[in-house]
Amino acid sequence: MNNCNISSHPEARDTSHSAPPRWSRRQFLRTAAAAGLAAPFVVSCSTAQPGPRAIPANGKLNHACIGVGGMGWVDLQNFLQHNRAQIVALCDVDANNLDKAAKAVPGARLYADWRELLEKERDRIDSVNVAVPDHTHFSAAYSAIQKGKHVYCQKPLCHDVAEVRALSQAAVKQGVVTQLGTQVAATIHDRTGVQWLKEGRIGKVTHAYLCSNRPGAIETYRLKGPRPAVGQTPPAYLNWNLWIGTAPTRPYAPEIYHQTKWRAWQDFGTGWSGDIGCHIFDPVWKGLGLRPPLTVSAEVQESWKNSPERRADNWPQSDHITWTFPGNDRTGGEELVLEWFDGEYYPPERIRKLYSEDLKEYPSESSILIGTEGALLIPHDAPPQLLPEAKFSSVQRPKFPPLNHYHQFVDACLGGEKTASHFAQTGPMTEAILLGTVAIRVPGQKLEWDSARLKVANHPEANRYLQRKYRDGWHVARF
Repeated sequence: MNNCNISSHPEARDTSHSAPPRWSRRQFLRTAAAAGLAAPFVVSCSTAQPGPRAIPANGKLNHACIGVGGMGWVDLQNFLQHNRAQIVALCDVDANNLDKAAKAVPGARLYADWRELLEKERDRIDSVNVAVPDHTHFSAAYSAIQKGKHVYCQKPLCHDVAEVRALSQAAVKQGVVTQLGTQVAATIHDRTGVQWLKEGRIGKVTHAYLCSNRPGAIETYRLKGPRPAVGQTPPAYLNWNLWIGTAPTRPYAPEIYHQTKWRAWQDFGTGWSGDIGCHIFDPVWKGLGLRPPLTVSAEVQESWKNSPERRADNWPQSDHITWTFPGNDRTGGEELVLEWFDGEYYPPERIRKLYSEDLKEYPSESSILIGTEGALLIPHDAPPQLLPEAKFSSVQRPKFPPLNHYHQFVDACLGGEKTASHFAQTGPMTEAILLGTVAIRVPGQKLEWDSARLKVANHPEANRYLQRKYRDGWHVARF
């Protein structure tokens, strides 16, 4: 008997709100084909796969960092602060990033290629964190899970919806500890927002408005496209072939890809909603116990929509995405409409005025939920607020012990409590967010989502955006 059966969501083994029925690998491949999905990472199956190593009492977690620049540097600093985490290997395609990290971790073994790291360190590491551009998340994280390694992965978990599904299933199947890099989820602020929603403090939630209108963020995406037809020789410190990884081969050009503006390109990033969406969604998803959406649609800026060149390469600098989610007891059984606004799209003025009459103080990154008994504002990385304030002035804020998101992962790997943002929890949320990026690419269309079949039911063109084709040599074997 082979070992390739998969379920439509890892929650099939969970008792949480999101628990669609199990399905077989054959069903997955058949429905994926019907949806027009390529399956470049389905290569082979095997009957025996290693599980995670049992770490002795008082032993240390041997950890490897894949990607040590940008957020990878932040991740590294946090893992270094745990007294039972031992960083034994570092990897980055940028020698400058790697040199800086090596100075912070003397003696760590160094790699440019994460595939070589996983092969040579197979028996010497227990866990990895993945902090590379979005297009490489799946291949690195999935390969680590294949080898029985615990995985901390930066948001948005993967580049494509189908990758998220496969990665979430693999994590549950292998029994490894996982955590999505939504570090703000561990703050007292987000945990308070989640608890107040679970307690029904604002009654039944009827609508949700999420936004990320961070000042200066549009500059990160101020790319008019198309990509340059002729590139330059990459600098000696950067292995451009490894940086491209699974994505289509593109010529190197300075300033527009590595290190940060890759997020604006469809080949590599997931746009602003994909990048920041996991942070803003997280307390709403957890607090309301949301399930996969029923529909999703997007409105985008006209200049992007009317430019074939930009639509082929870049993400828009502003978008407004609307999901409809199934109702549950926290929505009074009614379907929930959730809207996302970024760039130059803002939540309605009447909604922002519930918190800030002059609009100037309204948090640029936040969610506000409207309920039958009031409203709840959850700013990103700031204390949540029940509204109107006078009505809820007597409500006491819950007292939570401090929690470090990274350390919670390490503790769980060492046998402690389950992480709060494990892939079975955050995978379906990420799928919903990335469905928003699918809707962006077919703006003005209301997409009907069939989660069990991993398919947009009413728009064949949209299905081709659920999964990319990897370039030759970068396919990932499935187990």
